[in-house]
Order: sequence, then C-alpha cells, then structure tokens
Amino acid sequence: MDRDQGGRSERGFAQRTPQVMPQRHQWLTVPNLLSILRLVGVPVFLWLILTGQDGWALAVLLLSGVSDYLDGKIARHYGLVSKVGEYLDPIADRLYIVSTVLGLGYREIIPWWLVLILVARDAFTAGMYPLARSYRLPAPPVLFVGKAATFNLLYAFPLLLLGVQESVVGQIALPIGWAFVWWGAGLYWLSALAYAVQVADMVRQRRAQWQAVDT
Repeated sequence: MDRDQGGRSERGFAQRTPQVMPQRHQWLTVPNLLSILRLVGVPVFLWLILTGQDGWALAVLLLSGVSDYLDGKIARHYGLVSKVGEYLDPIADRLYIVSTVLGLGYREIIPWWLVLILVARDAFTAGMYPLARSYRLPAPPVLFVGKAATFNLLYAFPLLLLGVQESVVGQIALPIGWAFVWWGAGLYWLSALAYAVQVADMVRQRRAQWQAVDT
C-alpha cells in the first residue's frame, strides 16, 4: 500500500467511525492537568497505604475521585476533549485501581483472589493494545459502563478503608464499600468485554477497507 492509499484509508476509516476520534488535539488543558495530578498522586497514595497512614491515604483517594469527576465534566462542558486526555484519564484510573487493590491486598483488607480478578481485567484489556496498534486503530471511545465501573471501584476503596476503623462509621461503611466492590468488579469485566467487541469491530472495518483499497 503506498502512502497516498494509506492516507485515503485513514480518512475513510475516520469517516466511518467518527465517534472514536478526539474532538481536539490540545494537551495543555485543565482536564489534562487534573489527570496529571492524579497520576502524581498514585505513588503518594501507595506509600501512605503501605505505611498504614489510612487517614491521608483516604484523603488522596477522595481527591482522586473528585478530580476524576471534574476532569470529565470540564472537558465535555467546555469542549476540551483531547487525544492526550483520552489516554491520561483511563491510565490514571487504572493505576489508582491497581495500586489500591494491591495496597488493600497487602494490608489484608481485601482477599488476594479479588486482587487477581481486578488485575486480570486490566491485563485482558492491555492485551488488546498490540492488536489495535498493528492495525493503526484509534483509541475506542470511553463507554458509560466503563466509567460506571471506575466510579464504583474508586468509591468502594475509601469506604473499605473507613470500614477498617473500629467505630460506628466503620461498621456502616464496610458493607456499603463491599456492595460497591461487587458492582464495580462486575461492571469492570463487562466493560472489558465491551471494549473487546469494539476493537474486533474496528479490526473488521480496517481489514475490509484495506481489501477495498488493494482491489
């Protein structure tokens, strides 16, 4: 395939799947800065939870959840959706979830089999990246079920941390936290399967496009 054909194929694919293309190509925006701050907070949170500083770890988690809500809200409301943001936001989410489950597993607040379930989901989605890259596919759009899963998990973990405390608040928070965990874990895997379907559909479109160009 020559360069001109490759360019036409890219434009044709973009026309058929406009929903997967970013609206803007900016990177220095308020939503992206919030995502960067969340990324910076990941090692801080992990250190806090591993050293048993639950109060500060809880504060970092809560700030992460608030910033996760705000960056998406601001990006959509002010038209600041960007290609960089489409990568930063889910990366920050994944790192917080992985670091949190590993920290909670290490502290024996959650069982290790639950850690494996959640980490295996991220490994499953990461396994789709080489295929998408080989077909030069854009990033699939963020699905509502994926954001709902992240919302459940990011709100479950602070509640589980509160549940460790021997108090009335801890007794109330613990069952609510576990309810968020089970909903979040189910939606987490459901979103992974939905992304796999998206990628498979995009691969079929790309193959059909390349075949049409070659003929």
